[in-house]
This record gives sequence, structure tokens and C-alpha cells, in this order.
Amino acid sequence: MSPVPQHAPELRAAAQHLGRRRFLTVTGAAAALAFATNLPTAGTAAAAELDSAKITGDPFTLGLASGDPLPDSVLLWTRLAPSPYELGGGLPAERVEVRWELALDERFRRVIRRGTATAHPEFNHSVHVEVDHLAPGRVYYYRFRAGRWVSETGRTRTAPAAASHASALTLAAVSCQAYHDGYYTAYKHLAEDDVDVVFHLGDYLYEYAVTSVGGARNYTDRVLPAVFNKETTTLDDYRLRYALYKTDPDLRAAHAAHPFVVTWDDHETENNYAGDVDENGDPPAEFLLRRASAYRAYWENQPLRRPQLPTGPDARLYRRLQWGRLAQFDILDTRQYRTDQANGDGWKSPTPESEAASQTLPGFTQERWLIDGWRHSRALWNVVPQQVTFARRNNPAAGNTTLSMDSWDGYPASRERLLKGADAARVQNLMVLTGDVHVSYAMDIKRDVDDADSRTVGTEIVTTSITSGKDGSARPSNWANYLARNPHMKHYNGQRGYATVALGEQSARADFKTVPAVTVPGAALTTAASFVTEVGKQGLHPV
Repeated sequence: MSPVPQHAPELRAAAQHLGRRRFLTVTGAAAALAFATNLPTAGTAAAAELDSAKITGDPFTLGLASGDPLPDSVLLWTRLAPSPYELGGGLPAERVEVRWELALDERFRRVIRRGTATAHPEFNHSVHVEVDHLAPGRVYYYRFRAGRWVSETGRTRTAPAAASHASALTLAAVSCQAYHDGYYTAYKHLAEDDVDVVFHLGDYLYEYAVTSVGGARNYTDRVLPAVFNKETTTLDDYRLRYALYKTDPDLRAAHAAHPFVVTWDDHETENNYAGDVDENGDPPAEFLLRRASAYRAYWENQPLRRPQLPTGPDARLYRRLQWGRLAQFDILDTRQYRTDQANGDGWKSPTPESEAASQTLPGFTQERWLIDGWRHSRALWNVVPQQVTFARRNNPAAGNTTLSMDSWDGYPASRERLLKGADAARVQNLMVLTGDVHVSYAMDIKRDVDDADSRTVGTEIVTTSITSGKDGSARPSNWANYLARNPHMKHYNGQRGYATVALGEQSARADFKTVPAVTVPGAALTTAASFVTEVGKQGLHPV
């Protein structure tokens, strides 16, 4: 029997006195959860202040990041951790004043904004700085200081003005970066790529154990602490695991080079969870203790703004960003609000349970929010960064009717409501960005998923994993059968890497970039395939 996770007693007591439905709705429970997961309270300001001159080791071991660019604002992030593999990052439970600078040049000769921020112990000494009143469509450079220590330099940018007719945008889509499955070589290449913004589509973290040699990395020059060789379940576990991931130099380089827009999938908390239901059938109240811890650590370690700060096991992660009149990005959360997977999850044949109107992947509120956003959109491209495959994926085995119950195929009524909503909103250029499956696909989205000859209403770009699944292969064993059974699938590759999408006024181009191996460092990057879809005429065509 596995050990019982040591959640804070206040959190556990709150859960024990509430039923499944009331747990997420009772104000008192939310307050108890907030307290038990160390959300800052009125007493925070009274916490002792650490003399930053006493920080004897580099506190910027986890790098820096920026995120969610707005026309007049950027979000800057760092977290102080001179000893990143220790609880508390090697700092006492005292607040630390951190200075920040924003400049027009990377040598900081033209500093335009500077200030201070407090790294609170309750936030695990993370810092989230929202710098406002900036010029739209500009590149900026930033850095942090704590005591005598200076961080590396980060590069970020603001979005174009809301009413501007931006002519081009190049984004990168990434997902699924299991540390124990290999090196982040793809991130090294991405740091050097010419992109405006990176969309991380989930599985930034994996809850699984990481051995002393780093799993498939097979380190010979270091030994990882035993604290990582277990599954993450508590707040301390998740915080330490983020520290492990963020000490990777290639991941740090990618964050320093580009602003990120992040959303989670399942592994940031637990494999294939759905709402308050975990994969092991634990009591919902018990699982929500874990979810509160996971969500808390996620916010602490990501470049997210204040509205995304969790309250206990709840966090508003879905949000909308604009890139002038060129693109609207509706970032989804397809884990927190979904109904439980039908038919016991996995690949199963559709049943009345899976096809019921009551099944929803993003939740009914988020469905309405997305459709309403389309109705009011003035953007040329409507892009939906999200987690699991949207287009139909027929099983590659002939005669096999099974579909993935964890993807939109397991929630067809939910998908149909969105497609009807897109029709009603007259969305002309719809693009879905997807991660999760550790392979890359280029797929046309058909209005009738059962009819390959039906109207194409959009395209789906599925990025492969950064590392998850280890090396992979360009043509997995089911490659030919998969393409044959899914004529709307124009591309399928099983190697690691990322995708870039260049959005323009006439067309969009998707490039699928791969590395041949991640179990050894230093692999070269190649473009496995490229496709174009035209404005007003959806459908992917090879370049």
C-alpha cells in the first residue's frame, strides 16, 4: 500500500466535512483550502524581511520567464531558489525584496521602467510582475536583482495594438516534456528560432518518479536527490518537481528568449483526471486536496497574471488574448471542468454514454464563453490553443471502431456544440492547436466528422512532445494504416520536437520540426513537413 499523502491538516479537515458537490461551492471550504495551501493572508505583510545581502548563493537558478503579452503590458516571472532541490529553495520563510528592470536594449543602456517586487515565502519566493503602460508591438529586455545577484537577461514583447492590422505573427506550439524521458534539445533549438510567442499546450510537468540518473537521460555526471524518485502528491512534491524541470538549461533558454502562453493538461496534477475524478477512484474530496496543491504550484512556477491565481482547487486558466486584428487566441482548460470520461476511459467504441448531450470536455460555461468570443471576434484568424485532439481519429486497425475517450472523440456532443457555434458566428479561419499525444498531426476539421467529403471548417495543428515517449520514430508502425483510415489527416510523425505556425493576411504556414533523438543530448533539428492553409479556404496542403 502506498503511503498516505501528508496534506495540511486544515485542508484535510475541510474536505472531511463537505460532500462532493458542496466541496467546490461552499465559501467556507474555499477559505479553508486557501489557508491550507499557503495562500498569503493578512499576516503576510508582517512576515520578517530577509536581508538580501545574506543570500550567499545565486538565487536565480530557475531562470526567468515572461508571458501573456498584451498591447500595453508584459508579465515578468522569476523564483528565488539558491538551493533549488531543497524545500523552500534554500531560503528561510522570510520575504525578499527583488528589483526588476525593463529596457529597450539587451545591454540595459535604455532602461524605461524599474521597480521592486516582494518574493513572499507563501508563494515559494516566486515573483510575478505586471508591467503596464508600455508601447504596443515592441520588443523589451528584462532582468531581476536580489542582493548582489543579477539574473540572466530575458527577451519579451507586447502584442500589437488591439485595432491594428498586424500583418504577420509566428508562434511556436510545444507540449509534453517528461524530464525522465530525455533531454530538452528541442527547447535549445526553439530558443534560437525566430518566433513571437510560444504556446505551451500542457504536460509541462509529469507527476511520475524521476530516478537518481534522470531516467532516460542516464546521467553520469550527477546524482539527483531521492526526493524526486516518487510520485508528486503534495504541495512540497510539486514545488520541488518544478524546480527540477526549471533547472534544465535548455528550458531556461527558451523561456528567456520568448514570451510563453501556458495552459495545463493532466500530468501537471495526475494522469487523465477529469474534474474532481482521478484515475484511481479515490474520494473526490481527497483528490481535490491534491489538485489544490498542483494548481498552487503551477501558478507559482509559471508566467501567469493575477486573475489566474488559484483559490484552493479552483483556478480560472481559460482566457483570451488578441494579436491586433490578425488573430484571437482562446486558450482552453479541458481538464478542470470536464465530465468523467465515458466507458471507463481509454480507446473504446462509442456508446450512448459517450455520445450523451450531458458530456462536456471544457464544461458548459467554457463552451459558452468560447462561442461568445467567436461571435464578438474581429480577428482574421481564430486560434484555439488547447490540449487533446479535436478532429476525429479513427483507429488505424481496419474494422476497429474504438475512439479515444479522453479526447474530443469521447465527447462528440461537446464538439458538435462548438462546431455549431462556429457556424453561427461565421468563423472563417479556425485553427486548433493541440498537444497531448506525443506525435504530430496536421488535420482538416470536417463539419461532419463521419463524412470525409463534408465541408472543411478549420485546421488542427497537433504538436509532438518535447521529450515524452523518448526518441520515437518518423513513421510509427501504424503510420500507413492511420493515414489510410483518416483521409483528413495530412501528416503523422512520431519524433520529438515542436511546431511553428506563421499566420499571415493571405494564408498560414505550419512547420513540423523534429529531432531524431532525445535520450542523448545535442541532436540536430530538421523540418519534417510543412503545410499551408489559405484565408477563406480552409484545408491543409503540403508545401
